[in-house]
Amino acid sequence: MTPRIKNPYGVAPAPIDALRGLEAALKASGLEPRLMELVKTRASQINGCAYCIHMHATDARKAGETEMRLYLLSAWRESSLYTPRERAALAWTEALTLLPQTGAPDADYDLVKAQFSDAEQVNLTFAIGAINAWNRFAVAMRLQHPTS
Repeated sequence: MTPRIKNPYGVAPAPIDALRGLEAALKASGLEPRLMELVKTRASQINGCAYCIHMHATDARKAGETEMRLYLLSAWRESSLYTPRERAALAWTEALTLLPQTGAPDADYDLVKAQFSDAEQVNLTFAIGAINAWNRFAVAMRLQHPTS
């Protein structure tokens, strides 16, 4: 697959910088780095974004995530390896990533509300929105992940 634009980051830096600013704010929000990487990886799996899956699986490992939990991420509902907080975040990730199909159901929100403070709920929701924006950008521009 060939990238559609040679340097999409360079030709329109303002929206890229805005998303990077959002990422910096989310990083400073206090949400756990491993949790954030699971959320980003799961959304990227749903969206079929190889570039972002590669990036966030790599970052998850650096944050201390295990290989087994990364392997099982797409089947997290069937695995006992995820905490209730992670399960709530992953359910919310799937609900918002598949928003036209799910409508962000109350059952998924109730899981999030039970595990996250109001501020954490807002930050988690923005994190899910941000990774979906990055996924759409990377897939649309056909960005390529490293081969090693």
